[in-house]
Amino acid sequence: MFLKKLREEIDATIARDPAARSRIEVVLCYPGFQAILIYRLAHWFWVRKWRLTGRFLSHVGRVLTGIEIHPGAKIGRRLFIDHGMAVVIGETAEIGDDVTLYQGVTLGGTSLHSGKRHPTLGDGVIVGSGAQVLGSFTVGARARIGANAVVLAEVPPGATMVGIPAKQAVPRKAVQPEDCRFLPYGTPCDEIPDPVARVLNALLDEVTALRARVSALEGEAVHHGNGHALAADSVERRP
Repeated sequence: MFLKKLREEIDATIARDPAARSRIEVVLCYPGFQAILIYRLAHWFWVRKWRLTGRFLSHVGRVLTGIEIHPGAKIGRRLFIDHGMAVVIGETAEIGDDVTLYQGVTLGGTSLHSGKRHPTLGDGVIVGSGAQVLGSFTVGARARIGANAVVLAEVPPGATMVGIPAKQAVPRKAVQPEDCRFLPYGTPCDEIPDPVARVLNALLDEVTALRARVSALEGEAVHHGNGHALAADSVERRP
């Protein structure tokens, strides 16, 4: 059973990274896979109350791979950590199946109590590089977290979150629930407009409309001014 799960992890890496050419390459050269392998062992000790052993193994994994996974975290099947450096997964984090994390991702907590304080990621979630998911809320299944986003609240299933703080981006075309294609870094750049650019474009449109209105009012004022000048001139010329 353990070997079957390891094979699944390797195959998930090959499926989501076109640079991976063989299983042996994944085993020897992919720190994300190596970190997950060490985590599985550390978690085995952790749940059996060998807490110091579990923590020591997770520390060894961090030194070797640059990826910090607390042995108390709950991680599903086929997790893919791409590149991996500086990924942090907290103690009470929960990760579903077929999740993808990129480099610099933090699944962190924002409180100091000993209970649930880290996020829960549903199946198929993709978290882009540098993104921070902070708090004890749920990120719904198949949600996408864009690069460098800071997520501080619940994310609905299938949503794409971008920005600081993260807000839900509106796709230019409707995304069907059955569209489960893999999106590298969690951001379909050809479909999701930049929310900041969208706001700026709206402001520019409003400024353009206001300028047109001001020009029209100025034209009316000049027209009325010319009419009054002509009337005054005709009065002065009367005998």
